[in-house]
Amino acid sequence: MILNFSFKLIAAKGKLVCYFSLYKTYRVVSTAPVDVLWQKLINLADASWNPLIARTNVPRGLIPKPGLIYQVVTRFTPFPIQFFVENVRPGELLSIRVLAIPGMEQKITYQVESTLCGSYISYSVTLRGWLSPFIWWLIRPYSARVAAELAQAAERVSV
Repeated sequence: MILNFSFKLIAAKGKLVCYFSLYKTYRVVSTAPVDVLWQKLINLADASWNPLIARTNVPRGLIPKPGLIYQVVTRFTPFPIQFFVENVRPGELLSIRVLAIPGMEQKITYQVESTLCGSYISYSVTLRGWLSPFIWWLIRPYSARVAAELAQAAERVSV
């Protein structure tokens, strides 16, 4: 687990401005093959393994590509939030930007890699903006479980 946190208070033009940034990475080892992990991850229609997401509006079979915008209903809010797929490297990386609330910017990155010890899953969260401390306080317990839940879901499929 890697945590990088920065907080800046800047006085400019008679105003007090607050900049908050948080970067956190969770890493888990899985016995499931990378291909199975990747298939579970890019199936955006089935996010049942993700403790933060209740449902999405993505049709089954749609493969994420850069520029795809889709809606997600989280377990915290009854209204949909837009997600934007920024980067996809097949079998390796999926990067998503959350377009939710003014005053907060969130980026989520999933990486999968195969090693001799098994498959590694990295789940990184980057938060910026003045609302970030509150959002982080709200999602932190669930974010800690995302990579582990993905690994368990892929292991159930590969058995």
